[in-house]
Amino acid sequence: MSDPNSAPAIEVENLVKTYSGVAAVNQVSFTVKRGEILGFLGPNGAGKSTTMRILTGFLPATSGVVRLCGVPVASESDKVKRLIGYMPENNPLPEDMRVSEYLYYRGRLKEVPRKRLRARIDEVLELCDLKRVRHRIIGKLSKGFRQRVGIAEAILAEPPVIIMDEPTIGLDPHQILIVRDLISSLRGRMAVIISSHILPEIEMTCDRVLIINQGRVVATGTPGELRREILGHSIYKLEIAGDLSGLPALLNVVEPSLKITDQSEPDLQGFCTLRLATERDDPIGESLLRALTADSRYRIRGLGQEHPTLEDVFLAATKRTWEIVDAQGASK
Repeated sequence: MSDPNSAPAIEVENLVKTYSGVAAVNQVSFTVKRGEILGFLGPNGAGKSTTMRILTGFLPATSGVVRLCGVPVASESDKVKRLIGYMPENNPLPEDMRVSEYLYYRGRLKEVPRKRLRARIDEVLELCDLKRVRHRIIGKLSKGFRQRVGIAEAILAEPPVIIMDEPTIGLDPHQILIVRDLISSLRGRMAVIISSHILPEIEMTCDRVLIINQGRVVATGTPGELRREILGHSIYKLEIAGDLSGLPALLNVVEPSLKITDQSEPDLQGFCTLRLATERDDPIGESLLRALTADSRYRIRGLGQEHPTLEDVFLAATKRTWEIVDAQGASK
């Protein structure tokens, strides 16, 4: 029998959830390693919240297997609840309790030993930068402080798995930065799944990203891996003046896969803006600039590599699945 301590933090195999015969989640499979932070992305109605509710044991699956640290959620839900900290979207908090009172109450419910609880509350108050408001009424706190109280409650019992649904929703940029740093501090200690529509935050916080659409996993990997898989090329932006008729031949000498994908009209100084695509992952800007400046036909005003964002990857991945669904529907 395998050691449960060696099992991944989260294992999902062929997960299906249907409502009246319609699949909200359709054959979803993925794993999350211990200490890993996973960004869980998808458009509205893609199946994210349904999947997360199944992971936490609040919703039964139609079929498939979910295990947390080797423990099956379906048959051992009570044990699973001790392994997980859950922060739902718009986390409901008791507005008439003080921060420290609420954390003590939740700690007792989570069966944190009484002799350990006071010290642990101090630890999470320090980690979440809540010490200065520990005696404040929760209902009088700002949105940012309430979000941090929710995170403090989720990590209070030191569970190996944390699930957060939109932890930065409604926060200002300063508050988002604080919560991002707080989540990053959990790396290596707890496995964390974050669902969010703020894609730059996911990109800066998460080790790996999973994108779901139409109830199916459409892409998974690090942001860099997804850029290569979904977009498949590197993009350079070139500002150039001169006779461009011979430019494709010069580009072919630098790198055979380098092609012009977009070209603007010349401005008043005669400069066009070109976008160049290549299948090469390694940087070729220096050799390209050397070749262009050595050719007297051209004047160069600027050359830089564009870095597609996670938002570009997300839009391309979800668009691709919608096109496949539309094509399948048209063929019927």
